[in-house]
Amino acid sequence: MTTVVWFKRDLRTRDHAPLVAAASLGEPVIPLYVIEDEYWQLPDTSGRQWAFIRDSLDDLDRQLRKAGSRLLVMRGSVIDTLKQLQARQDVKRVFCHQETGGHWTFERDKAVIGWCSENQVEFREWNQFGVVRRLGDRNVWDRAWTELMRQPLLEAPARIPEMKGIEGDASGYDSRDFTLPDSCPDRQAGGSTRGEKLLASFLDRRCVGYQYNISSPNTAVRACSRLSPHIAYGTVSLREIYQEAKATGNHRNTLPRKKKSLTSFRSRLHWHCHFIQKLEDEPELEFRAMHREMEALKTGPNDTERLQRWQEGQTGWPLVDASMRALNHSGWINFRMRAMLMAIASYQLWLHWRDPALHLARLFTDFEPGIHYSQTQMQSGLTGINALRIYNPVLQSRKLDPDGEFIRRWIPELAGVPSEMIHTPWLMTPAQKERYGGNTYISPVCDHEQAARVARKAVGDFRKQRVSKTETDRVLLRHGSRKGPVQKRPRVPSKQQSDQLSLFD
Repeated sequence: MTTVVWFKRDLRTRDHAPLVAAASLGEPVIPLYVIEDEYWQLPDTSGRQWAFIRDSLDDLDRQLRKAGSRLLVMRGSVIDTLKQLQARQDVKRVFCHQETGGHWTFERDKAVIGWCSENQVEFREWNQFGVVRRLGDRNVWDRAWTELMRQPLLEAPARIPEMKGIEGDASGYDSRDFTLPDSCPDRQAGGSTRGEKLLASFLDRRCVGYQYNISSPNTAVRACSRLSPHIAYGTVSLREIYQEAKATGNHRNTLPRKKKSLTSFRSRLHWHCHFIQKLEDEPELEFRAMHREMEALKTGPNDTERLQRWQEGQTGWPLVDASMRALNHSGWINFRMRAMLMAIASYQLWLHWRDPALHLARLFTDFEPGIHYSQTQMQSGLTGINALRIYNPVLQSRKLDPDGEFIRRWIPELAGVPSEMIHTPWLMTPAQKERYGGNTYISPVCDHEQAARVARKAVGDFRKQRVSKTETDRVLLRHGSRKGPVQKRPRVPSKQQSDQLSLFD
């Protein structure tokens, strides 16, 4: 009898419960990854995401070969693949990790479970994140997360019983034969080996000052752990990262400043799962506003010119455009810039959240559906329980890139403009543009201050006239952050608390 270990967003061998369980049975194991063409046609997937996965599959195969096994990569639907293996291998078990993905993967998983049930194949799932399936009470979530993070790490199996009888076309497929066009020159490379090295370098030295340096796009590239794509695709387990960070922070020789930085980092790991839990509890968040009544705030098609200028980094606001161009080039940008990009699209440009959300999803190598859709809605003011965060692109620019270093790197049109003028190039006189350059940089799409005032009033009026206490309380009960009994009324968070409600940087 054969056990299939189905790899999804868990491309590693260490701390991998399904693989450990399968290996312990002493019967043949087929480590399987399926390239699903339909998935890669979804509007939130992209070539940069696949390229990271392809790197990770190569590394996973090397790890499996050390244990006497190898990775089987096949292309098609999972059910068709299982049918092929069943016909040749007497498959009796399918082991895998739970996945909180989008609607497509949710329906795919249900179909696979149904096929296994119909064909007398045992199907078992393990939890790899602090996300609780069928969570009945949000008040118990924090305790469940903590308990999972404290469980002992599972070492990679030293020996995995070899799969036999699948030589030929099935085992000969090379994942590199499947490609998706996507120009991302500075994309992070995938694989557990690289992920482990990143974790080590972060805990060793890069983490110092983490909480202070993650906001500026100039310092964040190094100060952030850069583990986000490795967490998203499971090349390093979240539990390992948490335990290693805690052990380093608690070591007697660790300096107080480093301890504080690692405490802040661990809180981000907690928030990572907090946001994924939202999508787990309410899968519809991929398509509609968390606060259902807020979905009616904006109707009709988006302004295509505004959307296109935002997508291409041509809004005329230097920090916004530099952030979009950097993201397009590298597949990563720090959280503060992600939040600003989404907020600018939602408020100053008054775009419906869905189109900008999908565009950013495609650009993020570290795309994590649970975090992404919850966060894009939060930055668009659609949760009903969080304070509005309407970013002023000029103030953010002066605060986070005071000398224009980041702007000059990504907007060559402004390379010669002095620091005191680079944040508002539209205010330069013709003589100044002639002297310093900037003539070719596009004018702002609108007056950002006026647009912000109009947006704030529109949202405020809508909330007063169209938002009910019943729906607001429903959102708070289901998705609110808390340790202890749920509050009866929504609490508007402080600026510091709002800053903490963020993507994992």
